[in-house]
Amino acid sequence: MNLNALSLKHVIHSGNAVWAVTSLGDEVFVAHSGNSQKVKVYDAGTLSLQRSITVPGLSEEPRCLIACIRNSCLYVSDWSHHSIHRAELTGSNAVTKWSVANSPAGLSVNKAHNVVVTCYSARKLQEYTTHGSLVREICLQAGVTSPWHATQLSSGDYVVSQYRSPAGVVSVVGVDGQVRHSYGQSQTSDVRQMKYPRGLAVTKNDDILVADSGNNRILSMNSSLSSIQELALPVDGGIKDPYCLCLDELQGRLYVGEYGGRRVLVFGDV
Repeated sequence: MNLNALSLKHVIHSGNAVWAVTSLGDEVFVAHSGNSQKVKVYDAGTLSLQRSITVPGLSEEPRCLIACIRNSCLYVSDWSHHSIHRAELTGSNAVTKWSVANSPAGLSVNKAHNVVVTCYSARKLQEYTTHGSLVREICLQAGVTSPWHATQLSSGDYVVSQYRSPAGVVSVVGVDGQVRHSYGQSQTSDVRQMKYPRGLAVTKNDDILVADSGNNRILSMNSSLSSIQELALPVDGGIKDPYCLCLDELQGRLYVGEYGGRRVLVFGDV
């Protein structure tokens, strides 16, 4: 992925704080505040609004979305109701849900095509099958106190963002919950300390992108967290409170959902 050639292709003006964005094939899914029990669906080519998915019982705080191509479904984390909603994207379009540990925030799909839930208050990662059966639970050990989002690396370890300030942290954690590596305080003169890091995205080469929301920027790190850089993204006025990321390497796009800016920024030439 060429991080130095990103260009701003499109802006979706939400009008409300963007909670989550994800993509699958020809569609982009967006959840934002003020749109109760709805997920908006946009055409990935034109970015025009196509339809909405109704998610009965979804609270006003859908913290994350993730789509799974294998199971052709959309998962939504429901912070207030401590649950995951699953929407079929083909066939019946049925929506189901199951309960998880307290304060589910980030979601990801791992190599086994199971959904991984980052439970903020419970300090756990929970892995479920597509129909909500618990596969395993990773209790995060010392060094991980405020987990927000986790996604699996090719090694099988997980990279985890910790929603903290002024000492935001990103860690690589094993399936035993132990920290392998961490990055917090800046080790270079040109990269400031993170502040409230939230959403993550991982490339096929295990490069890690971090939405450093408190500093209004996107960071790039290698999998050992030993090399960090700030992406120079071409946005007039800069990025405003980036909340979530979605990387679609097949389409060559990076989606950045802004909580403060109330936009989805679509970067191409990835």
